[in-house]
Amino acid sequence: MSKKMWLVRAGEGAYLFNEFKEKQAVAIGWSKLKNMESVTTLQAVKTLLKSNYPEYKDGKTNITAGQIYRFVCEFQVNDEVITYDPEERLYYIGNITSKYDYNPGFITDKPNVRKVSWTGSVSRDSLSASARNTLGSILTIITIPDEVRSEVYSQMGKQSNTPEEESEEETDELELIKADIILKSKEFIKDKIANLDWEQMQELVAGILRGMGYKTRISPKGPDRGRDILASPDGLGLEEPRIMVEVKHRSGQMGANEIRSFTGGLRLGDRGIYVSTGGFSKEAKYEAERSNNPLSLVDLDFLVELVTQYYDQFDAETRTLVPLRKIYWPA
Repeated sequence: MSKKMWLVRAGEGAYLFNEFKEKQAVAIGWSKLKNMESVTTLQAVKTLLKSNYPEYKDGKTNITAGQIYRFVCEFQVNDEVITYDPEERLYYIGNITSKYDYNPGFITDKPNVRKVSWTGSVSRDSLSASARNTLGSILTIITIPDEVRSEVYSQMGKQSNTPEEESEEETDELELIKADIILKSKEFIKDKIANLDWEQMQELVAGILRGMGYKTRISPKGPDRGRDILASPDGLGLEEPRIMVEVKHRSGQMGANEIRSFTGGLRLGDRGIYVSTGGFSKEAKYEAERSNNPLSLVDLDFLVELVTQYYDQFDAETRTLVPLRKIYWPA
């Protein structure tokens, strides 16, 4: 079996790096699980986590179990390991020299230990943007792909790449990474929105309109005659534009009949917004285009665009529906 390379983070902010280096070891926590020498399956790790960390949600349990299982069961003697020192901006590379050992107190608050022989280091600045992206994972343990492993060894001992040689290539790589992160973030935001219930969806749409500068009124429960939300400059519908909003939060596309029914209830001078998280059929889009009243169709993708565009203008109540955090990217 060919040996693998594993990244093991030295705790949050690499606060254990010096211990890793000086004691020739890598270690992970989850001390409540005690000695896991007898553990042989991923399911066994999940069972232990659920018993000892009941506050973990299923997603966190699954991710954490996978990392623990790798450290205890999949790591092999002579496998390669890499960890990061952010102060020196160096990745240290070594080989695992021991089987799994439960050794409380050897490494501060990380009782699950593997001994390591450190053999070299590589500057983060000498690596490509894609390699830095892989090695920048926030997970405690990841498997290093072969192409990154090869690059690490090819750059070992070098201080940095020549900017003139790498600048254009690195810019392209960073743009690809950025595009991938943006795409993933949009999908995660869609997941959040899709999990709202119907009343929360109405509140979100009304909050978006308030973020755009309108005042809103949400119709009380019961027959609304195609008017879930009324938006206008004064909030009373006396000043134009007077915007009528219908919100459908369900799977399945809206068809032409639904659009026709909605537009039939609009008066002269009204504007319409039809929100459907299930999307719209081609016939529905055609029906909207031929409407006598200005009408916007908003599907889930468009809803995400509106949320991200106007999020800074959202009130506190709307932000709690889809809590987001801003990240910064190098210009």
